Amino acid sequence: MMSLVLSLFPKRLIMQNPTSADIQRVREFLLGLQARICSSLEQQEQLGGGTAEFVIDDWERPEGGGGRSRVLQNGEVIEKGGVMFSHINISKLPASATERHPQIAGAKAQALGVSLVIHPKNPHIPTSHANVRLFVAEPEGQDPIWWFGGGFDLTPFYPDEQDIKNWHQTAHDLCQPFGEDVYAEHKQWCDDYFYLKHRDEQRGVGGLFFDDLNCWDFETCFQYMQAVGNGYLEAIVPIFEKHRDQPYTEAQREFQLYRRGRYVEYNLVYDRGTLFGLQTGGRIESILVSLPNLAGWSYRPEWDADSAEKKLTDYYLKPQDWLNTL
Repeated sequence: MMSLVLSLFPKRLIMQNPTSADIQRVREFLLGLQARICSSLEQQEQLGGGTAEFVIDDWERPEGGGGRSRVLQNGEVIEKGGVMFSHINISKLPASATERHPQIAGAKAQALGVSLVIHPKNPHIPTSHANVRLFVAEPEGQDPIWWFGGGFDLTPFYPDEQDIKNWHQTAHDLCQPFGEDVYAEHKQWCDDYFYLKHRDEQRGVGGLFFDDLNCWDFETCFQYMQAVGNGYLEAIVPIFEKHRDQPYTEAQREFQLYRRGRYVEYNLVYDRGTLFGLQTGGRIESILVSLPNLAGWSYRPEWDADSAEKKLTDYYLKPQDWLNTL
């Protein structure tokens, strides 16, 4: 399925190249998105009785560019959250970028985006991830080659079916102005991408994922990227509000830590963003900020056949048509 979806988004430029002003507009949107997400999540922390805030850490890299990291730790509602902005310059693209794009091997490039992972403390609130980005490569003697990427996905421990349906409804609705098939294609891409092959299970209940997006003109692609970035906040805040104060047991907390271990496995073994950051000499604290402060691994744990824990892996971590199944 991955090859089918990739074929729908050809890696070729079909309109004028983005100008420096276009890239600046993308940068301004991303910084504003980062600030709005952090403000909304801090509000959830405060409503839950916490005082933790996102600490701002501005940084630069020797090769050029830098970023703004915002990290919240040890809150009452959010155990760890990282919302990271970066805009970096790359003098020579690494293998993680050129394997799928041999035409830009060795080219200089710039990449800018916002990436976040939020690990709530309450096991009834899912871990969530979102990412939106623009990539512009400049092969010597050729026109720039650009594309957008991003998406958002949800990783529950004790799934709430209405939450899952609302999450996917938000994803579906934001895709509609861009084409009838966009939601189905990018949902499938998400299911294919966030898959732990060695465990034969999905990372969660999915959402949207897209890359190499330049099949529309630059402005339309940018509008779609904005819709996805804004859609994350629209989808996640109601989940926090619904479950923020829900009681949980120590056993549920232990199961949450166990399942977080699978999240760590995915990010360290499969995630292309992690690999790209490491291969471009990225800032290690920013690259690994997606890892939770606490996680657990148990040897062959077992749960009752009719338990919520068993249903998570046997049903919810299988690709589903969530809009029509629940």
